Amino acid sequence: MGSYVVEEVVSSNVVKLRLPSSMRIHLVVNVSQIVQYKEQVKGQKKEEGKSMEVKGVEEWKVKKILNKKKIRGVEKYLVR
Repeated sequence: MGSYVVEEVVSSNVVKLRLPSSMRIHLVVNVSQIVQYKEQVKGQKKEEGKSMEVKGVEEWKVKKILNKKKIRGVEKYLVR
């Protein structure tokens, strides 16, 4: 997704994030939903995906599904 700034610590387990307006999610999230940013490993390639506009909704073109797992009943995909 990207790295985003924690704008405010609301309580011991809830934080408010600074997100772009294009992301249509709630700004206040449980700390279990976030992970600390890690720098890219030296020499690792970084390819940014290119977004596509489909009927006014931003979408991403996926070349390949690398992995899939289910977390609390929601399927999450690692894609290229």
